[in-house]
Amino acid sequence: MEEERKLNFLEEIIENDLKSGKVESILTRFPPEPNGYLHLGHAKSLCINFGLAQKYGGKTNLRYDDTNPTKEDTEYVDAIKEDIKWLGFQWEKELYASDYFDQLYEWAEQLIERGLAYVDDQTQEEISKGRGTVETPGTESPWRNRSVEENLRLFREMRDGKYADGEKVLRAKIDMAHPNMFFRDPILYRIKHAHHHRTGDKWCIYPMYDFTHGQSDSIEHITHSICTLEFDVHRPLYDWFIETLGIFPSHQYEFARLNLTYTLMSKRKLLELVQKGLVAGWDDPRMPTLCGVRRRGYTAEALKMFCDKIGVSKRDQLMDIQLLEWCVRQDLNARSNRYMVVQDPVKLTITNYPEGQVEWFDCPLNPAEPEGATRKVPFTRELYIERADFMEDAPHKFFRLKPGGEVRLKYTYIIKCDEVVKDADGNITELKCSYDPSTRPGAGEWRSVKGTIHWVSTQFAKEITLRNYDRLFTLADMSQVPEDKDYKDFLNPESLVIAKGWAEPALLEDASGIAVQFERTGYYIKDSDSTPENPIYNKTTSLKDSYKPE
Repeated sequence: MEEERKLNFLEEIIENDLKSGKVESILTRFPPEPNGYLHLGHAKSLCINFGLAQKYGGKTNLRYDDTNPTKEDTEYVDAIKEDIKWLGFQWEKELYASDYFDQLYEWAEQLIERGLAYVDDQTQEEISKGRGTVETPGTESPWRNRSVEENLRLFREMRDGKYADGEKVLRAKIDMAHPNMFFRDPILYRIKHAHHHRTGDKWCIYPMYDFTHGQSDSIEHITHSICTLEFDVHRPLYDWFIETLGIFPSHQYEFARLNLTYTLMSKRKLLELVQKGLVAGWDDPRMPTLCGVRRRGYTAEALKMFCDKIGVSKRDQLMDIQLLEWCVRQDLNARSNRYMVVQDPVKLTITNYPEGQVEWFDCPLNPAEPEGATRKVPFTRELYIERADFMEDAPHKFFRLKPGGEVRLKYTYIIKCDEVVKDADGNITELKCSYDPSTRPGAGEWRSVKGTIHWVSTQFAKEITLRNYDRLFTLADMSQVPEDKDYKDFLNPESLVIAKGWAEPALLEDASGIAVQFERTGYYIKDSDSTPENPIYNKTTSLKDSYKPE
């Protein structure tokens, strides 16, 4: 009997809250900023927030953190929804921080009226310098002790567009000597004359993250606000605003973010790769974006399996990308259709096979379902095999084709290599072989040989374009880029190699919608750039790997 999985710390918290009656039901939220596309790190957060709500009979809101209009766009809003649906999650309500702009403004005025907020005329540079350091207290702003009446007037003039960007800010009045730097009079509002994707030009002042996130959770009555570990230092301020305003006591919990080898999870840097044309777009199959890995052929099921295996912890760690690839292979191995594709062909002629004859073999689409669907594969006198499947001076343990040696052509006959034909430069141009008609599977005497190789008929093979993808970066831990280097210095020049392949015709008719297995080679998926004249297939992952998950 399989040992029951231990609860992670978030599950323990939720179960205790439910048992104690602290909460009656669970409500989580996923709060992306619509300034880019979701990536693999977001997949972990999605699986945690939606997964915990599902496990405990709760619900999850989708709430866009849209407080920075200069970087946000409806393109990203729509893409985020598409990615969440692709992963198989459905939100309870679609909400926006901008839904609460009127309420947040009211609360800001309340803080001013209580002497807990003031308008500051200092520049951003002066404010940053005045905060001091961890070892030294900050310096109070010369505008800190303005009257309530003056602060209200100035704040309303900020709202009404009287001042330029950066000319004034609204700050909370807390403690410039507080050991937590976030409490040293944090900025609540800044002036930004920019068109907002939802509110248009109604506002020219916008609330900061710390004055938005906790209050938005509170308005929605979020019971468990779950985010990544870097927001740990923000939690005391999150609590301070909720307690000071006397509103619903949402609470924040943090887990370790996903760090993956050979991968960047910074939206800012990913955007730079797109803008500088270093990748083909947000959905480039080398990108760690969800639309990118989807285009590469990764499945939602594989990503969920990966997130389940890495678990939930409070300690940052670098996960091996090979574990993700292992999960992809595990999922595709069970579900993907099989086809034969030759990528580096050498011609093979079966000299004793009748000229002009064609046999159509019924071959299983997936060996895991021997009684399942099949595809028709044409067999003719002239075939292509992989050049690497023949060796003229073969070592003792080479079990593929060699002079005088025998192999089985997958699904069909045993052949023997009788002659090697070369051009004037000594390059092999053709292999002349003979076949044993009695070795047709299911129709003759079974004879075993150690080697089985794949092939395609030269008459029926379809030429396809292959995009062979590899890791985007050459440095395993991209958080350890040396100070004298730029992260772009570690871009892998071999991350995309375009090649040709010759495929059995049934491949082009596959409408399964998931990556297929090129037998003995790897997993590939048909790309959206494909045309009937030029079928294009993206490499998802190799067929085998030495990696074994713990």
